[in-house]
Amino acid sequence: MTERKMRKARIGHVVSDKMDKTVVVAVETYVRHQLYGRTVKQSTKLKAHDGANECHVGDKVRIAETRPLSKDKRWRVVEILEKSQQL
Repeated sequence: MTERKMRKARIGHVVSDKMDKTVVVAVETYVRHQLYGRTVKQSTKLKAHDGANECHVGDKVRIAETRPLSKDKRWRVVEILEKSQQL
């Protein structure tokens, strides 16, 4: 019927896959320092839903915003962009 509203999407690297159906994704952003003007890299860790447990540490993934799935989980894995070379 109605089209879904545009949702936030981020690209990041999986830093933990120890939980069941959940991965922790580190998303890096670059912001300018307010006083010194230098570009600084900031990292945020987000928990994302991975229903099939396909993601592993080091994978590059695209995540999208979704409804609250648990206390901390507000994102879901849309696709795996690049698999890690680690075994």
